[in-house]
Amino acid sequence: MSSSSMNVVPILKLSVLALSLLHISSTYADSTTVKAYMHTTDDEPHIRLPEIVVYAKPSSTDALGTAASINQKFISSKLVASSDTATILTKIPGLNVQSAGGISNLPVMRGLADNRLRVLVDGVDSIASCPNSMNSPLSYIAPSSVDETTVYAGVTPVSVGGNSIGGTIVVETAEPVFSTDSDILTLGEIGTFYRSNGDAYGANLSTTAANDQLSLTYKGSFAQADNYKAGGNFKSYTQTGNPNKTLAKDEVGSTAYESKNQSLDIAYKNGNHLLQGTYLWQNVPKELYPNQRMDMLDNQLDRINLRYQGELNWGQLEAQAYHEDVDHYMNFGEDKQFLYGAAKGMPMSTNSKTIGTNLKAIVDLAEQGTLNIGAEYQDYTLDDTWAASGNGMMSPNKFQNINNGQRQRISIYGEWEKDISPEWTTQLGTRYENVRTSADEVHGYQVGGQNNMTNQLRDSANFNASDRSTTDHNIDVTAIARYNIDAQKTLELGLSHKERTPSLYERYTWSTWPMAAVMNNTVGDGNGYFGDPNLSPEKSNTLSATLDWRADDDSWGIKATPYYSYIDDYVDAVQWNRMSNTAAGTQTTNQYNVLRYTNQDAEIYGIDISANQELAANAWGYWDIVGSLSYTKGKNKDSGSDLYNIMPFNGSVALNREYNGWTNQIEVVGVAAKKDVSTPRNEIKTAGYGLLNLSTGYQFKEVAIEAGIDNVFDKNYALPLGGAYMGQGRTMSMNKEIDGSSNWGTAVPGAGRSFYIGVNYKF
Repeated sequence: MSSSSMNVVPILKLSVLALSLLHISSTYADSTTVKAYMHTTDDEPHIRLPEIVVYAKPSSTDALGTAASINQKFISSKLVASSDTATILTKIPGLNVQSAGGISNLPVMRGLADNRLRVLVDGVDSIASCPNSMNSPLSYIAPSSVDETTVYAGVTPVSVGGNSIGGTIVVETAEPVFSTDSDILTLGEIGTFYRSNGDAYGANLSTTAANDQLSLTYKGSFAQADNYKAGGNFKSYTQTGNPNKTLAKDEVGSTAYESKNQSLDIAYKNGNHLLQGTYLWQNVPKELYPNQRMDMLDNQLDRINLRYQGELNWGQLEAQAYHEDVDHYMNFGEDKQFLYGAAKGMPMSTNSKTIGTNLKAIVDLAEQGTLNIGAEYQDYTLDDTWAASGNGMMSPNKFQNINNGQRQRISIYGEWEKDISPEWTTQLGTRYENVRTSADEVHGYQVGGQNNMTNQLRDSANFNASDRSTTDHNIDVTAIARYNIDAQKTLELGLSHKERTPSLYERYTWSTWPMAAVMNNTVGDGNGYFGDPNLSPEKSNTLSATLDWRADDDSWGIKATPYYSYIDDYVDAVQWNRMSNTAAGTQTTNQYNVLRYTNQDAEIYGIDISANQELAANAWGYWDIVGSLSYTKGKNKDSGSDLYNIMPFNGSVALNREYNGWTNQIEVVGVAAKKDVSTPRNEIKTAGYGLLNLSTGYQFKEVAIEAGIDNVFDKNYALPLGGAYMGQGRTMSMNKEIDGSSNWGTAVPGAGRSFYIGVNYKF
């Protein structure tokens, strides 16, 4: 651990995520005064702590368009059991994760992931700056920093949509706190965690000093882990391609990681006006990837985020400006072969800068409802270059994967919401986005002479001669209506048209050379990809309905959401014949291939169901049961293939108990076999499985303790969205991962049995 780590690190050695209050909700509370008391025994006096004010963003209540709500009780064990923010959202029906690094899993919402989702962290709209999407937006916020998360699936209000077709995830850190007088208020918390599988541990610290106008908050966290073990042997080899190093047959190579996060927040409050500035710094010195040929060996984020919130006599006004720098470096980690003759690895560097501004107003129209209007601007630049290595095909020049890639987005939107009757609430919204993408000319490692083997000269010449600047005019339209059938039943109907401009990696990667193409892969399937500057924006038309049926006293409830989406110009991929430079006429099976992104039509449909039932309230405590089921089907209408990375039918059921500060949970998770797979990608099928998880927690005054066991029976299973196993060996060669033989067909396994414990103390 470097000397730059927080001073608390030597004291703690473990990190807890219990600080995270993850409350999935569509509402913002009004400014609220919170009085805290330390409860002691009846024989002792009650000690009154200083009164504080939490400044929260005001908005309309019970807004339309949310996917689901979960409380902190239900997910508290997840906050100790995982260091990945995306994973803690998977309790929401229909939301899964596509496996990546230990802190960078990609959320998948009803079959759509990565660039098809919009992720806002404190209003910042980040973009993954990596040919493998290693530095995903949610990887920049530690779970211990999350205070509130709102998830919009499918039919998403235009006020939070934009340049996405699958939905939006809005993550907020805690609002600043102030005292009610000029006295200085201090508070904070500190936590630790440990997980046995992978020997994972970390720490988090948060501390605040504030008076009635000024608030200063520091947050810091770190987490690290070694490779985790599967529930049994999932491979037949132990070689890594590095001399004198082997991995056991049940060890999942390239799953180790280390991450450090720090932030400083300054807030100033004057009446109903709040000005807030946050500096966020993250360094990831190592995050290895079991389903990518490369590993992230350094990633640094520097972000400045300025926000204003105010209540005026006509409504609310919010303004924001942010700046983000990302320096990203990849090469082969210790579990993958590093030397290839004279070539010492394959150094790859990505640098990006993002500047963004947002302006939003919520206007109270009295009896005419509420008008939400806004404008957004974002300027994103990207350079992705690979330094020369050795004296062979990766020399003598640097390889320009994307040269001065630019993405400029200007958006305006308007959204009107009104209660048209006691039973009906409607919301109508329209957003226009002007998205311009461009990239400069490129060259490969070689810039002259003959190179028939790699086709770098041919491919770069074709790319440079193409039109590399495109302006898209994207339109989003959303209509949502909620009907209160009676006191127990509510029906919500949604219809939307959404458009998304392809990413820079989908448009401007250019090399058909297998060794270069396999380095461009955002889905972890082992194949190589290259782009098409002429890709059109995706256009999704979605229809969904949600029936929410609950008891008068909320003792039971069931919610069902069927949905259907038809996507014009869906960005899929076709196998490519790199010698003729045309789409392959014959599909090559049971191996990894080079594919080109292409526009095709697709459809996605399914249903999400969740339910809860109170069981008893007796001398043994309060008992309830919660469960969920999800089914998704995705089809390419042009090729007839199933879409890639669609989660098979899955469900969970959990029995919960609360008693005298104790919370206990028994959870069973079931996933069906994955048989519907993408044909062009030679996607790997996976078997069905079931898991048993146990957790318990105890709250004693300011101390919270949580512990549990995941995968109690040490089940050996493959992750349906885990991709192809690339965790060890000769990963630079497309189909020669281990001692010259292909390991195609090996899926990334899930983690075996893991014991975890976490402690959190508030002061």
